[in-house]
Amino acid sequence: MIETATTWTNWVPLAIVLSSLLPGLFIFTLREDQVALRTTLNLIGAVLKLVLVGVMLWGVARGMEFRFALPFLPNGLLILKGDALSLQFVTLSAVLWLTTTLYAIGYLEGAPLRSRFFGYFSLCVSATAGLALAGNLVTFVLFYELLTLATFPLVVHRGTVEALRAGRIYLAYTLGGGTLALLGAVLLHTQGGSPAFVPGGYLPAAGEDSQLILTLAFGLLIAGFGVKAALFPLHGWLPTAMVAPAPVSALLHAVAVVKAGAFGIVRVVYDVYGVELMTAMDLAQPLLWLACFTILYGSVRALFQTDLKKRLAFSTVSQVSYVTLGVALLGPIGAVGGLVHLVHQGLMKVTLFYCAGNFAETLHIHKIREMDGVGKRMPLTMAAFTVGALGMIGVPPVAGFISKWYLGLGALEVGADWVLLVLVGSGLLNALYFLPILYRGWFAPPPARWAHDEKLGTGQPGLGETHWMLLWPALITASLALLVGILAGTDLSPLNWAQLTVNLEFDL
Repeated sequence: MIETATTWTNWVPLAIVLSSLLPGLFIFTLREDQVALRTTLNLIGAVLKLVLVGVMLWGVARGMEFRFALPFLPNGLLILKGDALSLQFVTLSAVLWLTTTLYAIGYLEGAPLRSRFFGYFSLCVSATAGLALAGNLVTFVLFYELLTLATFPLVVHRGTVEALRAGRIYLAYTLGGGTLALLGAVLLHTQGGSPAFVPGGYLPAAGEDSQLILTLAFGLLIAGFGVKAALFPLHGWLPTAMVAPAPVSALLHAVAVVKAGAFGIVRVVYDVYGVELMTAMDLAQPLLWLACFTILYGSVRALFQTDLKKRLAFSTVSQVSYVTLGVALLGPIGAVGGLVHLVHQGLMKVTLFYCAGNFAETLHIHKIREMDGVGKRMPLTMAAFTVGALGMIGVPPVAGFISKWYLGLGALEVGADWVLLVLVGSGLLNALYFLPILYRGWFAPPPARWAHDEKLGTGQPGLGETHWMLLWPALITASLALLVGILAGTDLSPLNWAQLTVNLEFDL
């Protein structure tokens, strides 16, 4: 039975955006010493957003409609809407924002400019929520650009020469990508406005007059969204941005920026063009090749990185392209694999960056060669890192195995058997660059200085596990990455939600 939408449901999408926007604007006005008020505002906003998303999940599962609209452009409303696809992304964003907020509070304790950091941090999450709930292409592009402006101050937060250089590179790439996406959206707008996203796409069949415009618009949109999705050769900003604080790295890789690009590609393929038009115009095959090349390229580059965060960054270049791969297969099983990996990769990658930040803050570990014996000193953090790493490799029952299984089945479903070689090759490369880290952490002898410090009993930071506000977010997300793999067959799993979403997109 379909429930009738009521007035309050129309305001829920806007409230989800405002739940982080309003606290963020107020945080900008706080003095640095107003720690308790700043922490309270951060946590209230994060918890409220999670509650509102939970309400929307409950309502959408029961057939309720959540839609907020404002006049914006001729034939182009500003629309925030909660559908099955948007909820997959906004739920991930809400969950990980709460854990990352807790992590950032502990990570930046005693650091300068915290009000500025958390103000922009909240604006970043507001833009991500608006992007996730965008009901049409115009709204999506608007929040896509706002996300760039909100994240730039976070990348350059430390103000060092290296951070400022990384910020300039980040801005050049993302503003360039945003411009391309805007041009693509304008071209499509000229073909009949910007109606709401529709499962199966809203564009008409391409005639001789429109085929060139539709092809050009598709290329511009994929290039524009491909910048944030770190598709080759548009990925250069991502490893450079690793000079940012660990909470920002986690935000860029798992919660906001790269996910925004991947999600944009999903929307363009399924809800703007649609599978039938993509097939008729033969647009998916080049996208599939590009995704596969990026997967292997990112894995190979990760293999040669000696800095822990940069190895994780190139791993992201590879892993996020699994989402594009699943979409480009144009089959329902592959789509399930791609959409669920949007969630699974977020849980695993945020765990890895939390742990990398813990190693750096507690034991001043930045290089992989410095990881020897860290599991004996910080066993819980290393255990969380191990879960994330094994998931990235695709070891069952961690979440990454589920994603790769469905991507493999999806490739067989559409006759793209060669994609299996890409998946196997990427898995082997993942093992080659993750397993040596795990070996060093668990089995290599620790440095002699650690034993000396223990005998002194100085009680200095680094003589055991890290601060609880840094440890617990890593343990929570690692547990979630494990649980969503173990419980993949249940009704409440991300896999089940992805299957429901794909059923709508393919009208199954």
